[in-house]
Amino acid sequence: MARHIQVDSTRTLKDAEEYAFLAGSIDALRREAEPVAEAMAGRTLWMINSTAQGGGVSEMLPGIICHLRDLGIDARWVVLESTDAGFFRLTKNLHNLLHGEGDPTLGNGDRELYEAVNRENAEALLEHVKDGDVVVVHDPQPMAMAGVLSAHRRDLHTVWRCHIGLDGETQETRAAWSFLEPYHNAYQHAIFSAPEYVAPYFEGRSSIIYPSLDPLATKNRPMPVQEVVAVLERSGLLCEPGPMVLPRFEHVATRLQPDGTFRPAVEPDDLGLLTRPVVTQVSRWDRLKGFLPLMHGFAEFKRGLRDDAPSDEMEARRLALTRLVLAGPDPDSIADDPEGVEVLEELKAAYVALPEDVRVDVALLALPMASLEENALIVNALQRVSTVVVQNSLREGFGLTITEAMWKGVPVLSNSRACGPRQQVRDRLDGRLVPDPEDTAELARALRALLRHPERTERMGRAAQRQVHDHFLVYAQLAHWVRLVGQMTTETKSAA
Repeated sequence: MARHIQVDSTRTLKDAEEYAFLAGSIDALRREAEPVAEAMAGRTLWMINSTAQGGGVSEMLPGIICHLRDLGIDARWVVLESTDAGFFRLTKNLHNLLHGEGDPTLGNGDRELYEAVNRENAEALLEHVKDGDVVVVHDPQPMAMAGVLSAHRRDLHTVWRCHIGLDGETQETRAAWSFLEPYHNAYQHAIFSAPEYVAPYFEGRSSIIYPSLDPLATKNRPMPVQEVVAVLERSGLLCEPGPMVLPRFEHVATRLQPDGTFRPAVEPDDLGLLTRPVVTQVSRWDRLKGFLPLMHGFAEFKRGLRDDAPSDEMEARRLALTRLVLAGPDPDSIADDPEGVEVLEELKAAYVALPEDVRVDVALLALPMASLEENALIVNALQRVSTVVVQNSLREGFGLTITEAMWKGVPVLSNSRACGPRQQVRDRLDGRLVPDPEDTAELARALRALLRHPERTERMGRAAQRQVHDHFLVYAQLAHWVRLVGQMTTETKSAA
């Protein structure tokens, strides 16, 4: 219960200061954090969420924790745990409901289970949490923990950080917010990723912090071309180009075959990641990620080339060679996620049913998850060789996969229906936003527009990178946390 996650300080602010384009931001951050670190002396800032791997929150937290420690603030990470699979089915449903999907029927048995798991985890954490500490709880899964902790600790400062939401009200969102309402009074403040996501009972005591990425994290750090090639080869995504210094990864990527099985990714042919235009989406296997309409939209894009071939020979060849890469976690790593398994089976069936002349240009990849470090390297390299990165989510709280691609100078195709993408992507400047992620004809037109003119696509990529530099790097988020913690500690001293 309440597992403490060890975070190795492999990335420091000093490392970031070595890069000229980051040095100014780090210097300003240090100056702002100095008085806050003094006020936090003897206190701990706790970050609590529901998983140590998989998803944007668990990817952000190690960098946030390390950098807060660099700034002199004792920050620690705790993960809520349970052996009851029913708890995670319930919280997955809550997650979906906040996105406007899922079963809105929630009963007393659901609440009893939810509170029991949260209470057990909170009680296990009580021996570590001190009076005056700051506790930040992320998302719905551990939301009920704060009430238990606050009942036993004086002057405990509590923040609820919600990374998800829907910019509209539906039967599903009402059910979720109603279920969570009994726990909101335990929090002094709440943080959301967009004004549209703020729950009614948090109005007047909430603020907005955009999610962010660490530019030096394994998934985002700079990669020279030699390393990109090496990672692709070591992960089984590229035929060996020549003698290699480093050996293959123990676990390599696999590729869906026409018979429905997964085999080496370079069968029946090399993916062409270094030589062909590549359209890529990397996400977990989730219906809300819009893999299926993207696959059908790509098929329509390919059919459109037959009906309306470009007159320019080079353009026609470029579009004809474009390959779609759909990448997600290895099936063995999602065995405990029934919905993920179902979605993957649906995609496999749709892939097998594609006309052969389209199917040869679609690669559905299973990326190994045994080593998170190697997985991050693979995603980094895969995004860097992409011509366009797609995040076709039907719902998306923010979408760090969008931020990651933009940081690498790759334009993004997403949709304006989901709040997260439109917070980041400026249509026709950083990429393209379509109004309906399930409109395959619109997806096909957007893909063709993005791929027709390489010079314009490259300009979009440069604009996208600047957008992330100015708004979505981890240092901007750190500054928000420093200010919030400083405000809380100041209020404590004043009250004392």
